[in-house]
Amino acid sequence: MGVEMHSESRQMTFVVGAVVFFLLVSTQMVGFSQPEADEALLNADNLRMQPEEVLNLSNGQGQVRFQQIFSAPSRPGMYVQRVLFEAGTSSRPHYHDQARWVTVIQGTWWTGEGDVFDEGAMIPIREGGIMYHPAGFHHYDGAKDEDVIVQIMGMGPVETVSIEVDEHGNPIPR
Repeated sequence: MGVEMHSESRQMTFVVGAVVFFLLVSTQMVGFSQPEADEALLNADNLRMQPEEVLNLSNGQGQVRFQQIFSAPSRPGMYVQRVLFEAGTSSRPHYHDQARWVTVIQGTWWTGEGDVFDEGAMIPIREGGIMYHPAGFHHYDGAKDEDVIVQIMGMGPVETVSIEVDEHGNPIPR
């Protein structure tokens, strides 16, 4: 009887191993696998804040600098980026067509919601805090009296749409 149990145990191990192997292979075939890493994006320089692109915002008080950590919002699949908002710099009302998760890495990040920019209505998200932006969520955000670094993660490609209006509902061109 001990030999039979040992044989059954070996059979069970083989069956479990075969099922695990099948599941791993089948998920690769139907597209559930992680996309291959782009070697140009995975190097020591991309693990540090080394801005590649500088965007001057319209308020003229500072800059926003983007660093791609993994992939990019313009590419299909997951992306991770770090964004430095210099003190006094804020985005204007906008939304994204894909959901995004924002983690405050350094400083206090200020955020408001809606189509009318109202600095007084912005609420603080402190270091370590997280904000979820569902697709289509109308918002604006930035730094007040200190530089702020946030990490943004989401699935690309993602489009950002400007939507700012004045207090009378008239579009503000940007």
